Amino acid sequence: MQIPILFVLAPGFEDNERREYCPECAEVWGVLSYFPAIREAVKIRYETLAHPRKGLATLLGPGNHNCPTLVLPKGTDIPDGLRVETANGYHYLPSARSIGMYFAELYGTPVPRGS
Repeated sequence: MQIPILFVLAPGFEDNERREYCPECAEVWGVLSYFPAIREAVKIRYETLAHPRKGLATLLGPGNHNCPTLVLPKGTDIPDGLRVETANGYHYLPSARSIGMYFAELYGTPVPRGS
């Protein structure tokens, strides 16, 4: 893996007998639409609603299934002050706000409000 992989749920999945979307995934999609150059710098992978989420579990191990999650390539420099999680030798960001903070540090975008 040479570029970060962003795992998100596809919009409009079926649950609770209706179509739904993940609010945190939508927040990340909003950032990517504000700053489309970032979209070109990450590989986007859609996960299913059901667990286990194969792509995440393959990289991070069983029990790691949160979407959105940004998995960083091994050897990526982590900006000072940015809290990342680690599993199977990978650093990853398991929430929309932490992903937004990473983009702000790396690309100079604005930071998420309340962070």
